[in-house]
Amino acid sequence: MSWFKNIFKKEEKETLDKGLEKSSQGFFEKMTKAVVGKSKVDDEVLDDLEEILIASDVGASTTIKIIERIEERVARDKYVNVSELDTILREEISGLLLENPHAGTGNIDATKKPYVIMVVGVNGVGKTTTIGKLAHQFKSEGKKVILGAADTFRAAAVDQLTIWSERVGVPIVKQNMGSDPASVAFDTVQSAVAQDADVVIIDTAGRLHNKVNLMNELSKIKRVMQKVIPDAPHEILLVLDGSTGQNAFEQAKQFTAATEVNALAVTKLDGTAKGGVVIGISDQFQIPVKYIGVGEKMQDLQLFNGTEFVDSFFKKR
Repeated sequence: MSWFKNIFKKEEKETLDKGLEKSSQGFFEKMTKAVVGKSKVDDEVLDDLEEILIASDVGASTTIKIIERIEERVARDKYVNVSELDTILREEISGLLLENPHAGTGNIDATKKPYVIMVVGVNGVGKTTTIGKLAHQFKSEGKKVILGAADTFRAAAVDQLTIWSERVGVPIVKQNMGSDPASVAFDTVQSAVAQDADVVIIDTAGRLHNKVNLMNELSKIKRVMQKVIPDAPHEILLVLDGSTGQNAFEQAKQFTAATEVNALAVTKLDGTAKGGVVIGISDQFQIPVKYIGVGEKMQDLQLFNGTEFVDSFFKKR
């Protein structure tokens, strides 16, 4: 069985490498220009590196931390050759990701049954697709999964989730358009308990125009679910579109202010050069980036591993 696992792991790594290809190429092209004709890492190289990291959507605060770490190494080692910069940068970013107290957390807590995941995020970030892919992963592991269509404000959201439930082959609980989202969530967890389900995934409305309304709605959904499962939801998963770069930071700020987000999924990293956003979001919010989306296929939603992510990001093409 181990050989099969190794093949699967190899395929996952290849998918990750391919998914981060644009981010990596864009970064190294800029890096090569910045160090051309230079032999050692000096203030000018560090200034250029700072600009490159910010342009790669790592974010200003995280970039400053990375530059300070490299400055400390340069001061300690007295002379750092520019050829060593890639390695140093890789080590410092890996170290930063591992400092997140929740970095590298695994999948779900098997002692919680059913394990309830409430999914939040603005419309268009790939929320419903993420739910579908998660349902597929859990089902592939032999878990019984139930979906709840609590985004009752958009007919398209309910329809899309229904299509995913049929595609994956898992049941869905839904009500009429405009129904109370909390009512759908209540029915879903009640149904999950009755059917001895392992995992419940609840979709919620992706509106940010009024934070107070959003906060009230999400709080109500939680309260109502807790009538059935006192410690639900076990996970509040915020889905962010990695291709939006700095906009993803803003969404993370809004949602973490509105509800107790304890896991992140960053989607659409393939086809964009903004992969650095994962580094900044993980560092700034100290919330585990649990999943990353690096392709269209069902299996292209991967459990995030900081070390592997940095390896792929810094892989020379």
